[in-house]
Amino acid sequence: MEDSDLDLIYVGNKDQIVMFEGAADEISEEDFLSALKFAQDQVKPLIDAQDELRKLCGKEKREVNIPEVPAEIISEAKDLIGNRIVDALLIKGKLEREKACAVLSDEISEKILEKFGEEAVTDSTVKETFYQIQKMAVRNIILNEGKRLDGRQADDLRSVTGEVGIFPRTHGSSLFTRGETQAIATATLATSGESQNFDSYTGGSGEKHFMLHYNFPNYSVGETGRIMGPGRREIGHGALAERSLLPVVPKEEFAYAIRIVCEITESNGSSSMASVCSGSLALMDAGVPITRPVAGISIGLCSEVDSEGKMTKYKILTDIMGWEDAFCDMDCKIAGTEKGITGFQLDLKLKGVTQELMSETLEKAHKARISILKSMEQTIASPREEMSPYAPRIESLKINPEKIGMVIGPGGKNIKRLVEETGCEINIEDDGTVNIYSVSPEGLKIAKETIEAMTADIEVGKLYRGKVVSVKDFGCFIEVLPGKEGLCHISELANFRVKKTDDIVKDGDSVWVKCIGVDDKGRVKLSRRAAMEERSEEMAPQVEEGAKDTPQVEEGAKDTKE
Repeated sequence: MEDSDLDLIYVGNKDQIVMFEGAADEISEEDFLSALKFAQDQVKPLIDAQDELRKLCGKEKREVNIPEVPAEIISEAKDLIGNRIVDALLIKGKLEREKACAVLSDEISEKILEKFGEEAVTDSTVKETFYQIQKMAVRNIILNEGKRLDGRQADDLRSVTGEVGIFPRTHGSSLFTRGETQAIATATLATSGESQNFDSYTGGSGEKHFMLHYNFPNYSVGETGRIMGPGRREIGHGALAERSLLPVVPKEEFAYAIRIVCEITESNGSSSMASVCSGSLALMDAGVPITRPVAGISIGLCSEVDSEGKMTKYKILTDIMGWEDAFCDMDCKIAGTEKGITGFQLDLKLKGVTQELMSETLEKAHKARISILKSMEQTIASPREEMSPYAPRIESLKINPEKIGMVIGPGGKNIKRLVEETGCEINIEDDGTVNIYSVSPEGLKIAKETIEAMTADIEVGKLYRGKVVSVKDFGCFIEVLPGKEGLCHISELANFRVKKTDDIVKDGDSVWVKCIGVDDKGRVKLSRRAAMEERSEEMAPQVEEGAKDTPQVEEGAKDTKE
């Protein structure tokens, strides 16, 4: 699965698609269709095996009686409403449409209750009766009149708008609106230590560095209710949006844990795909270097089938609204980039759809996705070069894995002290990768330089500014890197004969030295004399150049011979 570009769960009957769900690494529509055909070929022998097992069992198929509203009640309700249901359904605004339909529902409820009595007309009878009337009217408007409830044509998208940076304190934020569906997304960057750990049901454990959480509050559909933990909708829609965005999120080269929270503020069709769009915008606003923007769209279907279940007429609907999902036959969600598909899910109310119809569906989804991506480009075309000042900065460096213990220190002493002094968070991987996080550039610089110094080796020919830690008759020991020192022999202290070491240096002095050798036992030889000569040569051209521009130096030199 690590190397695969497709993760597909497929359900089919003997010759048609029933359901699919999964994610892909920007595969083409052609490859996706080929995968569906391949999956269908694998389904056939499984169904044959089930049929064989059913025959061997020898049990008759159980009949299921589904309660139905008597035909005379539905007929009476239709006569009472007449064409007023069509007028109500064609109101463009969602809330106004719902109010108009609610008035009609209340009206027929009273009248059929009066005519047929309380025993025949229960609350569920009224609800089912009006549902059937709405469903027949909606499908007739779409299939026979060629209209949609909000006045669009079958292939039309609703208006799409977007904003980014809508909150001042978040690392990244966005507002995405498609018609009467709206999602706010916030992106938060954290250290890799904040990744979500989990136990896998396939064995072992792992962690998620990218998380998307989806919230669908009651008010987004004009309702009230208890605010509780995530339900089926929240978990399912969040997972779909998460896997749709994951293929474009950087992994090793961007050592952050990333969390997106999508809040649905208004919903009238496919809020999960709106979450994909808003999530993509929020990532770019946060400066996350995603490979490409991602968008999603839902494609619907309204159809007529004959007694044998064969489709005789159909309309494929781009960007379905809530009632088209409720009263029609399909909700096919496809997300992806301009390059290819990243996430998908199919829900059907039919017994199945053909490969040919799915090919047409994918074509329309691709066209709509490209259109949405172009609209999103008007808001933000690529990830910001600079992250939010409130987001933690990261510096990564590689050290010898054998020196990890040196950085950590006994009982974590060294790394704890460094964290306290710099205010950084430091994570060290087993392979020697060190990730340093901080909102302070100064602290980040100090932590990086300290770790580099702690793990560096003293190099022959390199200058160091070190601290005298011990003075002896034969010279002095100088710490040039944390925990690493060398001997500067008395003969290497100056370019003249030194009688006593402490004539030149004392404990605690800070001096420049040059490494002039390392013996077989790792003992370091240092020279203050060689360092002074090299620094004098480096400074000489600067002094000469400065002398040309500042004649007063010579005048001052007469007074300051020393």
